[in-house]
Amino acid sequence: MSIEKYISSNIPLPVCAVSSTGKILGANNKIEEVFLYKNIEDADLFALTGIRTKELFSREAKASEGEQIIIERNGHKFNVVSEIIECEGDCDKVDKEAEEPNQIALIYFYDVTRYEELKSKYEEEKVCVAKINIDNYDQFNDAVSPENGMAITTEVNKMIRKWAQDIEGSVDKIKESQYVVHFHQKYLDGLMAGKFELLDQVRALETSVDFPLSLSMGIGVGGDDLSETANFAAGAMDLALGRGGDQAVVKNESRIQYYGGKTQSVEKSNKGKSRVVGHALKKLMEESKTVLIMGHKHGDIDCFGSSLGIYRMCIACKTDAHIVIEEVPESLKAFYQQVEEAGNYSLIKADKAKNLAKDNALVVVLDTHRPSYVEAPELLEIADKVVVIDHHRRAEETIENPTLAYIESYASSTAELVTEILQYILNRKILIRLEAEALLAGMTIDTNRFAVKTGVRTFEAAAWLRRSGADTAEVKRFFQMKPETFKIKAKAIANAEFLPSGIATAICEGMHHDVQVINAQVADELLDIKGIKATFVAGKNKNGITCVSARSLGDVNVQVILERFGGGGHLNVAGAQVNDEPEEIIKKILEEIEEGEK
Repeated sequence: MSIEKYISSNIPLPVCAVSSTGKILGANNKIEEVFLYKNIEDADLFALTGIRTKELFSREAKASEGEQIIIERNGHKFNVVSEIIECEGDCDKVDKEAEEPNQIALIYFYDVTRYEELKSKYEEEKVCVAKINIDNYDQFNDAVSPENGMAITTEVNKMIRKWAQDIEGSVDKIKESQYVVHFHQKYLDGLMAGKFELLDQVRALETSVDFPLSLSMGIGVGGDDLSETANFAAGAMDLALGRGGDQAVVKNESRIQYYGGKTQSVEKSNKGKSRVVGHALKKLMEESKTVLIMGHKHGDIDCFGSSLGIYRMCIACKTDAHIVIEEVPESLKAFYQQVEEAGNYSLIKADKAKNLAKDNALVVVLDTHRPSYVEAPELLEIADKVVVIDHHRRAEETIENPTLAYIESYASSTAELVTEILQYILNRKILIRLEAEALLAGMTIDTNRFAVKTGVRTFEAAAWLRRSGADTAEVKRFFQMKPETFKIKAKAIANAEFLPSGIATAICEGMHHDVQVINAQVADELLDIKGIKATFVAGKNKNGITCVSARSLGDVNVQVILERFGGGGHLNVAGAQVNDEPEEIIKKILEEIEEGEK
């Protein structure tokens, strides 16, 4: 049977016959529309197209699933489609090296140049929505003279409008600190490649205050209509603001990307929100039959101390309350035992909490806003009302539609936020000394003894706790460690590696219950070394999971780095848990830093 029968010149498409080894057995005269060569017989298909023969021989199944192979040749784009046939009898041209010489693939080349051009044009002309917010606008205007404030904000306005002009976008000023820009998607890749340089330009403006002006940007992309794209932009803006501002967040239906986030969140001087949240939380407690308080898995003193503070608020509201804690970490056992011995608190497991959550219960989540991180995720589904109080930068995964959310990334700790709430609800004499010390300990550990991420409000909250009876000497005892733990920590510090870029790394050898605490303390101490800008420490817990602690003086955003490995935190304090070996994750982190500096 002649191959020419299958590739007749009557077929109005370029077509060729190929053996299972990739050898071209023949082609019709229209193949010159695809390739510049007049005779491609006996040539190798992969060499001509870059398409592997195995892929073509399985193409029929894939084509039914909507997959396509598009190649660009001779100034045109072609959709490559294959059809497997069996020659009747012996073919006049065979490939002796093929396992089944009589089985050939007919390869058709559909010219889709015009279609691809229209498709590309359609994608490029989709409208993106960018919401822009001037961070700390009110604080800035309160701190400068009207003339100076107007001059700076006018300059920011010019920068935003120039940025929009460069991408042929339209600008709408919603209010003094908020803008909306509409632009075509064809400019988006360039903006992302440049990491939204507008953020750096605004941050570099000279001001007479001790903090820079910055922008938050939420960019919505690829909605089915303009309304959905605008909703994506609004969601992206919520993320940017929830993560502390000074960053751009690009959001479509399935993916979120972050850019910027180089400055620390500016502390808000007005405590009005704490008062509003405090009274709203009190009302929710009074309306609920039971309050279930829980933090994140493998809780720390910030998480547990905050739970005690909220528990005391429930007692003041005369509401039944329980603290849900499934597993007590080694670093918390001594303090947990002290709380148990006090006999003033209801500490329960998740199983008991499930039954209590069914009857008009309020769940208060502390020190996390990620549903997968909480002590008992199932309670979020059972309870009708959920309150979230957290100080971490907002992540993609978040508890959906909470009744009340108080997530402030400027705060040093959840203990600080809880303390401020208590000031408006309780007389400080009602707060038990143990609770005051636990809250103060939470602030102490999360600020590395008030050395980082500490604002005026942090000290004011600490002073209120001190007046409530907190003893700093007792707080220090919470952080005492066993001799063997001290030796592990000392060995990790002794074997630390220091890079010329100002990065220090260390490995905590072996597996330990309280490896997170050891890692954090090693990372903190390495940061005391002259010339070090950021530290990364990794070690395994008893379950074989590698825990990473990272610290920074602000020059390196450790949160953004560890987010790429499933972690999170703040600009200068972050952590993550991974399945890689400690040495492997440290290597990956350094590669990520190197890639980011390019």
